[in-house]
Amino acid sequence: METQITLEEILTLGNIPENLHATFLRVANGLLHRAEYPREKVLGLMAQMLDNPKKYAYSKNKVTNLAKAVWDLHRTGQSIVLSETAKTLLPPPEEFYVLESGEKQGVKSFDLRTGPLPYAVFGRNYIEDGALAQMQTAASLPISVAGALMPDAHQGYGLPIGGVLATTSNTVIPFAVGVDIACRMCLSVFEMPADFLKREPHLLKRTLAEHTKFGIGGETRDKFDESVMDLPEWNATKVIRDLKDKAYRQLGTSGTGNHFVEWGVVEVLEEDALLGLPVGTYMALLSHSGSRGFGGNVANYYSKLAMQKTKLPKEAAHLAWLDLDTQEGQEYWIAMNLAGEYASANHHEIHAKIARALHEKPLKMVENHHNFAWKETLVDGTEVIMHRKGATPAGVDDLGIIPGSMIHPGFVVRGKGKAEALSSASHGAGRVMSRTKALNSITRHDLNKALTEAGVQLIGGDLDEAPMVYKNIETVIEAQKDLVQVLAKFTPKIVRMADANRKEGRED
Repeated sequence: METQITLEEILTLGNIPENLHATFLRVANGLLHRAEYPREKVLGLMAQMLDNPKKYAYSKNKVTNLAKAVWDLHRTGQSIVLSETAKTLLPPPEEFYVLESGEKQGVKSFDLRTGPLPYAVFGRNYIEDGALAQMQTAASLPISVAGALMPDAHQGYGLPIGGVLATTSNTVIPFAVGVDIACRMCLSVFEMPADFLKREPHLLKRTLAEHTKFGIGGETRDKFDESVMDLPEWNATKVIRDLKDKAYRQLGTSGTGNHFVEWGVVEVLEEDALLGLPVGTYMALLSHSGSRGFGGNVANYYSKLAMQKTKLPKEAAHLAWLDLDTQEGQEYWIAMNLAGEYASANHHEIHAKIARALHEKPLKMVENHHNFAWKETLVDGTEVIMHRKGATPAGVDDLGIIPGSMIHPGFVVRGKGKAEALSSASHGAGRVMSRTKALNSITRHDLNKALTEAGVQLIGGDLDEAPMVYKNIETVIEAQKDLVQVLAKFTPKIVRMADANRKEGRED
């Protein structure tokens, strides 16, 4: 453990008045010992706060209360002048982010093709008519190049969940990415015996309770690694800048709906150089969530903007696109990719905190987005924007995770790069029942019985995520055996989800 930060070190930062000496020392040493910040990071944070106390006073962070005291002094004319030593601790000035094009996108109307492009459907017998109809419409867009529908597909907004759509290389459809931009899976496999779950269930439940936070308004104060917030893209646009404080507060949290963090057992079925784990049984942590309020707000703003700029027939209205060679399209592309970095950091925060609580480090982490758009090239050389809305990348060298439900297994898979599937696979089992129908037809007794029979402990959750609302995951995996190779099987045992709150929306 590092030695205490001294008053002498604090005073090297500036002319800090005597009445604040004790407060500075308390906050600094709290960050050093409880938050486990390195000494240099603590002093650097103090320097940044002194340089801009108003910013830190009006946002939730680790020095908010101290910043308020400094800002109150400033407003009475008692400014603390930053020393030359403190100035060396400040980060370099934020990059001024320049878009490639300042050209605005005009308003244009488009008709659909007279007939849809051909597209592949996997597991057609398990897909509802509404999803098939939506895919027909998406394949009829004038910008569509190729499409595919995964076996977990069900109806959504615009592109169905489980839909994959390749469009021309200069167009992106916000609703074909989804509302929860960069929603993703993350699996940590630990070198701990699987029977640890039986021996220490209370400890494992406590780690989930103490180191996860669920709900639309969920926020955390303690951060493990907040370096994602230093990316220059946070300064790129007004939309992003206005959401940065919210993103910081929600870093390391999960949403509602089908988002979860759960302990379970992973059985590695065969050795694979990419997975890099010997055949055997391991304890593992699996999480599912996305880019939180940041991604949701970005999606809503640019989906509406796309619908204002690109006018389509009523049945295709939610498939409006933005041109990537315009300011609006570039802004969305930057925000979407930033949401991807942020979503990944969210998962890493959760996994790192839980691993630290157990004094363990994972042997392997596997993760993937399933609500995103990528610049890709088809087998014939055509450059496209590949939208996967509730679909997992399944290229030849792609590892992915396809979960089942709170009691059914998930699978670690390696993609086969199937061209007809646009190198994609399902993102889960897929729903067979709407949330409303589930809440009206499934009872708490039904759910508890299913949990007991499966030997699963549930913390939180509600009836709209009961296992019976999902398709049979084994059937879904069988329907895509040409798309992915199953490497490992994950069986959930202790599941944490958002507490039941039917007044709150859903973020999945």
